Amino acid sequence: MGIGNIGLPGLLLIAVVVLVLFGRGKISSLMGEVGKGITAFKQGVSEGGKELEEQNAQEAKDVTPAEDKDKV
Repeated sequence: MGIGNIGLPGLLLIAVVVLVLFGRGKISSLMGEVGKGITAFKQGVSEGGKELEEQNAQEAKDVTPAEDKDKV
């Protein structure tokens, strides 16, 4: 019997045991910390994307030689 064969009754039993061992307050604070971590991760990914866009915009500046800019 492997872990993949755990049904709904097994999951409920595990949830009850975890609740008894850690208590309701500890689990809610843990879930709050997980939520903060996910939010920080999403914010970091978003900021990284913005930095890449800014870097690409700087690299895409006009690189035409000065003597050729006057020729239109």
